[in-house]
Amino acid sequence: MSLTKTLSLRAFGLMKIPLLFIVSPSVVKLTERECEAKIPLNFITKNHLGSMYFGVLAMGADLACGLMGMEAIRRSSKKVALIFKDFKAEFFKRAESDVHFFCDEGKKIQKQVKEAIDTGERVNRVYHVLATTPKASGREPVARFEMTLSLRAKK
Repeated sequence: MSLTKTLSLRAFGLMKIPLLFIVSPSVVKLTERECEAKIPLNFITKNHLGSMYFGVLAMGADLACGLMGMEAIRRSSKKVALIFKDFKAEFFKRAESDVHFFCDEGKKIQKQVKEAIDTGERVNRVYHVLATTPKASGREPVARFEMTLSLRAKK
C-alpha cells in the first residue's frame, strides 16, 4: 500500500471533500497505467444489510478514475478542471467486505489531459472501474462502473 499517496488523499479529502475523508480510503496502487483504491467496510460505510452502501461504492469508483486524472494533471504542470459528467453502475452482488476499485485506463486519461490542454476545449471521455471484494469473493466483480470524465484547461 502507498502510505504517502494515502495520506495525501486523506488530506485532500479533509480539506476539499470531507465525506471522502470520512470513508477512510486507501491507495493500494497508483501508476501511470492503473489505480487500485480501497474503501473499508465498517460502521460508516455499511448499509442496513451489512454490505457497502451504494453511495460509498460510487465514491470508490470516482476515486479510482479521478486519482489517475489528478495525477496526470499534476504531471502536466498545467491547471485543468476535472469533473465527472455522468455515471452508470451495474451491481452484481453485495459487497460484504472491504472493496477494491480498479481502473486501468491511465494512458487514455493522459491523452485526454493533453488534448484538453492543447485545444483549450472541454474534453469528455468514458472510463470503466471494476469493484471487487478480495476477502469475500476474490477477483469476481461485485460492481462495474462507467463514468464520463470531463476535463477543461483553465486559462
